[in-house]
Amino acid sequence: MPLSHSAPSVSVHATALIEFIKDYPTKDIPPIAFDNARACLLDALGCGLFGASQPWSTIMASQLIEESSHGSSVVLGHRQTLSAPAAALCNGTAIHGFELDDLLPAAIIHPGTVVIPAVLAAAQSSNATAEQLLRAIILGYEATSRLSLALGTKASELGFHKTSVVGPVASALAVGSVLGLTIPQLISAAGIAASLSSGIKAYVVGGGGGMVKRMHAGWAASSAVRAALLAQKGFTGPSGAIEGHYGLLDVFGYKEAQPTALSKDFGQSWAINAVWFKVYPLCGWVQGVVQLIKQLRKASPFNPDELEKIVVGTSQLAVKSNANPKPEDTMDAQYSIPYCVALTLMGDPADPRSFEPASFTDQPLLALAAKVELTVDPECEAVYPSRFGSRVQLHLKNGKVLQALTLDPHGTPADPCTAEEISIKFNRLADLSPLPVDSRAIAKSVLALQGEQSLQPINLLLQGQ
Repeated sequence: MPLSHSAPSVSVHATALIEFIKDYPTKDIPPIAFDNARACLLDALGCGLFGASQPWSTIMASQLIEESSHGSSVVLGHRQTLSAPAAALCNGTAIHGFELDDLLPAAIIHPGTVVIPAVLAAAQSSNATAEQLLRAIILGYEATSRLSLALGTKASELGFHKTSVVGPVASALAVGSVLGLTIPQLISAAGIAASLSSGIKAYVVGGGGGMVKRMHAGWAASSAVRAALLAQKGFTGPSGAIEGHYGLLDVFGYKEAQPTALSKDFGQSWAINAVWFKVYPLCGWVQGVVQLIKQLRKASPFNPDELEKIVVGTSQLAVKSNANPKPEDTMDAQYSIPYCVALTLMGDPADPRSFEPASFTDQPLLALAAKVELTVDPECEAVYPSRFGSRVQLHLKNGKVLQALTLDPHGTPADPCTAEEISIKFNRLADLSPLPVDSRAIAKSVLALQGEQSLQPINLLLQGQ
């Protein structure tokens, strides 16, 4: 797509991305992308309806409701509406609240938990149409993928959470498309948002992960809305904040940054068509491990007395980050390969209730987790990060070894979830939520979104009205 606006040469790829967000014709976006945008919205809302009842989400909503007395954006399950940035903070925290939200595997990032709460809040506050909302979701996923791929893996290796580094900038562009920002305003929105990028991965080192990772997505979504609204009012940001010296790619990507990924082959493929819908409420690196354990154990739980040891081979980063066998809180447990292996052998890892604090003191489960050995598997390491490989070996005391390998966990683009599976996941999470909402009506409304439809009916449903 040729550039149609002047821009500093140092930001040619970033400017091309911004122009793509602004100018790409809606009619040229393929229908399947809109179908997938509805699926992503449904999945995110299911995650949010369940996540909104968790302690971190109720604390966040209570604080923001106390601070804000006006606004027209919905907080899931609450009658009181808030300002768009406040609602995005609450809903992003809820959607990211239980490790169930979607991923872009090649980019190693969670798009929906930032993009969807940000654009939904902006759409509600500006009376946008269904088509404007869906278009912004599609373009937001695209910007998230491109920015993350351009950033590379250095930020993650240094301990930054890429979702909350990339999320503010990508989602600010998506929000800007909802609000109809001009090219200069979008450049400023990106420049403002880049200064709000943050988030460290201290939650993976054990000793209690706390609640802060849940907030990373909410903070990024809120920052995105705030940046776009400020730019709309004339607040300016640096034009080189994405690609220039000391910009996002320079600071977080260092020498590994690939700016050309920002503008490569617009419209040839769409990130939203390559989403990983999670099956289990776990870190992405653990999904394949749990899938293989379930496959090997068959229909019934394993007798721990039959097992000598369990060997899990995976990527070097997963071995480094996901090895804690004695979780102290829910965050720890969802990131622990040993704990999740033991849980899968003895129970149901798909049930979020399996990660309640009482499980962390279950001595038979912890004893089984202690039998798990983690190794770097050459085949899995070779395909990371474009694929999330896992190899599992169950060594039985009778000398038999059961083993399995996957390089593409179920839910990834190579082995995608069906539309029925996504609906089942939504219904399961909504049924576990105590929020006073009609979940079946929400699902029906989301899947019917199109064209010039008003968002008001679904807004009321999300409030429980």
